[in-house]
Amino acid sequence: MNNYKILVVDDDRNICELIKLYLIKEGYQVFLSHDGLDGIKKYGEISPDLIILDIMLPGADGWEVCRKIKKSSNTSIIMLSAKGETFDKVLGLELGADDYIVKPFEPKELIARVKAILRRTNSQEKKEDIITIETLSIDKTNYQVKLKDQIIDMPPKEFELLYYLASHPNQVLTRNSILENIWSYDFYGDSRTIDVHVKRLREKIEQEDSAWEIKTVWGVGYKFEVK
Repeated sequence: MNNYKILVVDDDRNICELIKLYLIKEGYQVFLSHDGLDGIKKYGEISPDLIILDIMLPGADGWEVCRKIKKSSNTSIIMLSAKGETFDKVLGLELGADDYIVKPFEPKELIARVKAILRRTNSQEKKEDIITIETLSIDKTNYQVKLKDQIIDMPPKEFELLYYLASHPNQVLTRNSILENIWSYDFYGDSRTIDVHVKRLREKIEQEDSAWEIKTVWGVGYKFEVK
């Protein structure tokens, strides 16, 4: 058995048991919850490495659960929903979810996505914890960004995007690469969520005398250019 703990929050007990069966076969420690408020409580008790979270829940819906957890944590979250509309997918990503799967789904696909997210998380933990570029400091350990010794308020996904870009200075990163590494999400549709996050980052960290710039590479992606 590996050390990864996974919390499944879904009011459909049959789905929970099915997911649990497949996860246990892979050696994961699995915890179940069937209510949004109980899911938040169990999250605090067990500190899971990943959460599989349904949207339609009693007590508190998946959006609210995701919002509360991501306010204070970078725990990976996979959203489950019977809805496949682009708006719902984008909303999930905007709230900090790492992936979004539409029901009904193949359990093997879910397991593959779980493994991909945990591999990415483990890989990122091995990277340099603090990136410093003149007056800009990006601290992966505390999820904290400082500019000229001032703490910059930044939600988890904004931070992860900045860290990913800055850890590849002067390198063009494609949109697909960004989605895969930050959201672990094979997103066929409106990828404007990246543009929104980049716009917010520019507003927060770029100044006239900055030694860095997040450049748009049209038709490809973005580059964190260090001057």
